[in-house]
Amino acid sequence: MISAGHAVAQEAEAYRETQLGLYVTAAEAYELLEANERALLIDVRDPIEIKFTGFAESTDIHVPWVLADRDNFDEEAKTWPMVKNAAFNNQVQAQLDALGVAEDDPIIVMCRSGSTRSAPAADAIAGMGFSEVYSVTDGFEGGKLGEGDSKGVRAVNGWRNSGLPWSYDIDPDVAWRPAQ
Repeated sequence: MISAGHAVAQEAEAYRETQLGLYVTAAEAYELLEANERALLIDVRDPIEIKFTGFAESTDIHVPWVLADRDNFDEEAKTWPMVKNAAFNNQVQAQLDALGVAEDDPIIVMCRSGSTRSAPAADAIAGMGFSEVYSVTDGFEGGKLGEGDSKGVRAVNGWRNSGLPWSYDIDPDVAWRPAQ
């Protein structure tokens, strides 16, 4: 069920190895959450991204790893730059403490497509002393279609495309707030 090596993670388009080397697909993450009541899911996506793509119903904590810098449009890139959430560690630690998470409880970290945000966030959480921190290799939306009219659309695997419980409704008790 759980992939302890990096073979599965290397299949992810945006793979980045983690310090602990613990990886799961979205489907494996859901199985772990269902099998272990101490396991929890942390979503590290920007809140606006979640607004338009949906939210895994199993999410216990939402703290963005990076945020769109809405004050500084990048003319050359034609988009807003993403900047590190400077409060990430403190916000996650506060949430983990509030939930009474033990250092050996399974913690699953998920971003959009797997690893560019979940992997460094998993490393940060492992750096807090947690020993079982997984990165979801296919993320919430999964990989891109390689052909057809919808080529490039994220519709392969991932939480949303694997038939796992998700919604556009965001749980107010889990939703990230900047002041946290």
